[in-house]
Amino acid sequence: MTPITSFAGKKVAVFGLGGSGLVSASALLAGGADVIAFDDDPATVECAAAAGIPTADLRTIDWSKIAALVLTPGVSLTHPAPHWSAALARAAGVEIIGDVELFGRERAARAPHAPFVAITGTNGKSTTTALTAHIFRAAGRDVQMGGNIGVAILSLEPPAPDRVHVVEVSSYQVDLAPTLAPTVGIMLNVTPDHLDRHGTMENYAAIKERVVTRADTAVIAVDDDFTRAAAVRRESTGRPTVLVSAETILNRGLYIDGTWIVRFGAREESRIANLAGINTLRGRHNAQNAAAAVAAALALDVPVEAIRRGLATFPGLPHRLEEVGRKGRVLFVNDSKATNADSTDKALSSFSGDVFWILGGKAKEGGITPLKRFFPKIAKAYLIGEASDAFAAVLEGQVPYVRCGTLDVATAQAAADAAASKAAEPVVLLSPACASFDQYRNFEIRGDHFRSLVRGLLA
Repeated sequence: MTPITSFAGKKVAVFGLGGSGLVSASALLAGGADVIAFDDDPATVECAAAAGIPTADLRTIDWSKIAALVLTPGVSLTHPAPHWSAALARAAGVEIIGDVELFGRERAARAPHAPFVAITGTNGKSTTTALTAHIFRAAGRDVQMGGNIGVAILSLEPPAPDRVHVVEVSSYQVDLAPTLAPTVGIMLNVTPDHLDRHGTMENYAAIKERVVTRADTAVIAVDDDFTRAAAVRRESTGRPTVLVSAETILNRGLYIDGTWIVRFGAREESRIANLAGINTLRGRHNAQNAAAAVAAALALDVPVEAIRRGLATFPGLPHRLEEVGRKGRVLFVNDSKATNADSTDKALSSFSGDVFWILGGKAKEGGITPLKRFFPKIAKAYLIGEASDAFAAVLEGQVPYVRCGTLDVATAQAAADAAASKAAEPVVLLSPACASFDQYRNFEIRGDHFRSLVRGLLA
């Protein structure tokens, strides 16, 4: 844990007592703060109190005595309306921050030059975070990895000059981190998502951009309009900025040439690493992720040989183009993390054809219409969940499909059809382009279910 000493002797309110909120309250207590915590779920409040966290209804406290409200990222700060705790804090002139901000302040006080890599993007940030941490470990560095990737940032060991923190940050977390200033900030991409929480694409993109605004070195992938504009603004400051692209040959920064990551600097090119044969980094989107991770490693003086070793041994992440197994010629791939069309775009672009595509769930805005250019490579589609009728209407006359309802039925039918295919390597791909909430609590449970079904088939 990282004890938070910047609020020692001060009264701090904490709202939201799930994973990160509970850790934030504990870290504040460990650093000497006077904490008062609450949640809308009475059972969660009881669990926190049983764990030794002081609790009280924040609607009844004297806000004039509160130094800060620490808000869990899952609670609305602005849109569609501020949560009642945020509204009370604002009315009292109390600053509202989150766990990433607490970490940043502790780093500034304890070890201001401790290496800190912060990574954001609509898609790819978890893979880039895990890969970056893996490369640093391959170089023998002391690495702490956490944040939005599933480990609360304050549960990590404290910042230290010889310890690298590699942290995935969501837009929700960045919105609660006004002084975020990492050693290396990485901005991967901005595509429509979370507009219910941020109001407009422009506001969403501006929040993402904060990751690179105050960074010592900014790494910006310039393959969409929002990131290109962010790069122009950052470069205008004259501060170190590394551009990355998987789509364009750059005259500065890092780009992808075939399967090679190429660095262009000091008017000459150098080939850093070859991604050929690394199945955990399949596809152009993962080439972009890899180039961003390499840029961060180079910025923190990781030798090229260690970078190559880290790339070659990267195990990948569950639910992100995860190769679950093979049965004869058939490859089974779990891409349950693809909860929107942009993510599924990356998956479908990673295969040349003969895809037996399992999709559906709780649809996002735009559905699968943006994926029509991939329809010629779909051998058959298998629809699950509440989006089935809407998706069938888009596929009608263009892609053979069947309404399966559940993942169990879809996996069995896709496996049978793929096995009967004459293709050299038919692919059964779960890439739903949908949230999971109609049938599963989260995408991880959906992906775990698919993995267990495939393992049953393999057995």
